[in-house]
Amino acid sequence: MGEFLTRAISVVAAVVCLNGYNTVLDKREQAEEQIRKQQAELEQSANAAKEGTITDGAYKDGTYTGEAQGFGGPVDVEVIVENGMISEINITSAEKEDGAYLSRAEDIIPTILEAQSAEVDTISGATFSSTGIKEAVAQALEEAANQED
Repeated sequence: MGEFLTRAISVVAAVVCLNGYNTVLDKREQAEEQIRKQQAELEQSANAAKEGTITDGAYKDGTYTGEAQGFGGPVDVEVIVENGMISEINITSAEKEDGAYLSRAEDIIPTILEAQSAEVDTISGATFSSTGIKEAVAQALEEAANQED
C-alpha cells in the first residue's frame, strides 16, 4: 500500500508540474503575440510617417461631399477642410446601415482626422461600414485636392 501511495503522489506531482509548465508556456506565447502586434503597429506608424500620409495643407478650404457603398447601402459624408487640413467629418446619410455596425464604424473618423488621409485601416467588426465611410471621405478629399485656387 505504501508503494502505491508513493507512486500515486509522484504521478499527481508530475501532472501538476506539467500543467504549470503548460500555463507558463501559454502566458509566454500570449506575451510574445502582444509584442508582435505592438511592433507591427509601430512599424505601420513609422511607415505612414515616412510615406507622408499626414499632409500640410494639401486641400483647398471648403466643405466637400462623398458617397460610397457601406454594409447596408450608400453612406454619404461631409468633409470640412480648414487651413488646408481636414477639420471635421460628418456622416450626413446612412439610412440603410445597421445602427450597431455604423456606430462601431464611426470610430474610423478620428483615425482619418489624425492621419489627414483616408488611407487608414478599417474597423474590425464593422469592415464594410467603415470601408464605406473611408471611401466616401476619399472621394470628398479627391475633390478637395483637385480644387483650383
